[in-house]
Amino acid sequence: MRIVFMGSPDFAVPSLDRLVADDHIVALVVTQPDRPAGRGRGVRPPAVKRAAERHGLPVVQPERVSDAAVLESLRAARAEAAVVVAFGQFLPRAVRELPPLGCINLHASLLPRFRGAAPIHRAVMAGETETGVTIMRVEERMDAGPILLQRATPIRPEDDAGSLHDRLAVLGAAILAEALCVLAAGDGRWIPQDESRASHAPKLGEADCRVEFAGDAASLVNRIRGLAPAPGAYAILGDGRRLRLLKAEAREASGPPGVVLAIEDTSVVVGTGAGAVALREVQPEGKRRMTAAEFARGRRLGIGVRCV
Repeated sequence: MRIVFMGSPDFAVPSLDRLVADDHIVALVVTQPDRPAGRGRGVRPPAVKRAAERHGLPVVQPERVSDAAVLESLRAARAEAAVVVAFGQFLPRAVRELPPLGCINLHASLLPRFRGAAPIHRAVMAGETETGVTIMRVEERMDAGPILLQRATPIRPEDDAGSLHDRLAVLGAAILAEALCVLAAGDGRWIPQDESRASHAPKLGEADCRVEFAGDAASLVNRIRGLAPAPGAYAILGDGRRLRLLKAEAREASGPPGVVLAIEDTSVVVGTGAGAVALREVQPEGKRRMTAAEFARGRRLGIGVRCV
């Protein structure tokens, strides 16, 4: 099939690789412009651009996909379908109606659950035990188009957003390959989404990342898992510095919020007022990732001391 591929981050790379491996003709890759990134804020290309260059594919990087020059490039590509995977821009009607088979989107949730920009993070933060991937048709409303295929996968207790992201990216590439075979055969059956089951996964903000050690311990752990490894949950230490929280587990012990209850070989157990959280891996501001016990030794923390 002749395809235009629209995507930007790491999540989209396995899908692009699979299209090339399956001998589809990727006539054009559309991705976001190069942006400042990382601690040095140097300008970096999107992961999809790097993958496209590895495959020798033509790339355009518009600030707005609706620009006249971009629309002309899309027309010139003469694609049968556009495949959209975490592209990051709204597709206007002029773009959606160009390919005869439409714009096909891979979304990292079991729609209509977790529509929006952060479905992987939000599913883990919510304590979900199952998620998956969906192939849907792009329409005007975000993530609300009819569904062609879905595949589920469990969210394991040891998963964080990073491990789940990697697994869903691979699962998504496989279901995308299947969806294109279905469409090529003319067997596609699009099923409208059940609006009564819809939920949303908005973009993460600063307020989502700050953690207070108060309340239900299991919910706090799910939040830490759902934000790890990036953008990362954090707590504020007594000196005002941030402590990134990377791995944690809930404990049945209970104690005052933010107070150290135990220091183990690698973990520090902190009370929440309604349970306890065993911090396993943390990263103090300006320092390397370390076990929570290493952090406690460096800060000379002891049992009964309020640490956050």
